[in-house]
Amino acid sequence: MNKLIEVSGASKSYGGVVANHDVSMDVPEGGITALIGPNGSGKTTLFNSIVGYHPIDAGSIKFEGQEISDLRVQQIARLGLLRTFQQTRIYGKMNCVQNMLISVPHRTASFADMFKKYPKEVTERAEHLLEFVGLYSKRKLLSGNLSFGQQKLLEFAMALMNEPKVLLLDEPTAGINPTLINGLIDRLKLANTEFGITLFVIEHNMRVVMNLADNIYCMAHGEMLAHGTPDQIQKDQRVIDAYLGAH
Repeated sequence: MNKLIEVSGASKSYGGVVANHDVSMDVPEGGITALIGPNGSGKTTLFNSIVGYHPIDAGSIKFEGQEISDLRVQQIARLGLLRTFQQTRIYGKMNCVQNMLISVPHRTASFADMFKKYPKEVTERAEHLLEFVGLYSKRKLLSGNLSFGQQKLLEFAMALMNEPKVLLLDEPTAGINPTLINGLIDRLKLANTEFGITLFVIEHNMRVVMNLADNIYCMAHGEMLAHGTPDQIQKDQRVIDAYLGAH
């Protein structure tokens, strides 16, 4: 299986605080990889470094064999590597369809008249993806009026609008009503299988991780602690001591 993301010996510090130290890991093409670990273990820092928000101090990050640790966020995004955030980044005063259209890659229209410029098939794709995440009936609703969980689903659909090769999801189920979580898991799996999008997920809900991922990494204190299948991770004493035993 091809390695889409390859992180080798990555380190990142903020002042005197070491957030990541000599981190190495791979994200294989076509799968769903999860990253777990206690709060403060360096997971989000690693995500931010991969997509260019906080470049690493040492080491290497490659995407499809190309070194990307020296590229800017937009350059990395154009390669097909995107991320979502713990706190949603949507346009609350626009409706759901408008949020989708503003996510279209390589848009050239001005902000004021961009919604008039898209071919019918682009709008239809936006509405299809809103239906995919269960928001079609709310497509004309201002996104600021959605629940937090629905806003996360919208952000997920906005990311899909970009047709990424790899999507990094930072705690996708956090703040979502428990009754919606199974539906979200199903949609993540479908995005992986039907759209061919490789997923790399930070998630604290271990039930979600075990149901979703086929490949799991565990971090602690800024370092990579363990790697394995869900069954292997559940039985790894280092993981139990550092993370699972605290839940």
